[in-house]
Amino acid sequence: MNQILISEKLYITPELKRKKKMYKIDFFISVFFVVILFSYYIYAEYDKTKAEAKSQDILSSVTFEENLVDDTTIKFTDSTIVVILNTEDPTEVIYSEPVVEEPSREEVIDRNTQITESGQEYYTCGIIKIPKINLEYPVLNTTTDELLKISPTRFWGPEQPNEVGNFCIVGHNYRNKKFFSKVPTLDIGDTIELTDLTGRTIVYSIYDMYIVDPTDVACTSQKTDGRKDVTLITCTNDSKQRVIVKATEVIQ
Repeated sequence: MNQILISEKLYITPELKRKKKMYKIDFFISVFFVVILFSYYIYAEYDKTKAEAKSQDILSSVTFEENLVDDTTIKFTDSTIVVILNTEDPTEVIYSEPVVEEPSREEVIDRNTQITESGQEYYTCGIIKIPKINLEYPVLNTTTDELLKISPTRFWGPEQPNEVGNFCIVGHNYRNKKFFSKVPTLDIGDTIELTDLTGRTIVYSIYDMYIVDPTDVACTSQKTDGRKDVTLITCTNDSKQRVIVKATEVIQ
């Protein structure tokens, strides 16, 4: 009985060679992209850790003095003339005598302005603390992409916290324990503590939580009927929508 010996080479057709080569190329491309993605993840985590350290450094440098006042309002001088609108006749304008202001015994807040790497000036206007999720950060006075990487920021509302109005704070959700990542886990009734630069701390109680589209900014409305409110804003875990947390002052 004759036996026909067929070598392996007879089965490796040009088509198989081409496919084998393509598999190798696909493999190396896949490895390359995995390395790139892993490197990006490492860098992103490093960047977040660096931002967290910067934020905590700012927090540790904040000092409070009870005799400090905010100096953002226009001051009267000896030559100031006050214009008074007559409530009975809106067309009538009354000019008062010059007002002389008594010298203030209070000092003015030193804002301790800092500058980012790009040259943007900012300062800390308060501190936010949420005991339930072990959160404590300085609140920076304005919102930009650069400042959001440093700490939660004031987005809208009064210039300083703990004033009448809706003080809106925005922070990143990094889906870890940093910044506002755990804010979506809060519940109605949980408390938020805001401390201003005079050292005054006011406790706010959460009364509403909901999700909106990124373009919906109705939550920033300043119609509070004379209350002191706080609104926290952060992303959902998929970053497609925004989590809104509304809180109002707890009257002692």
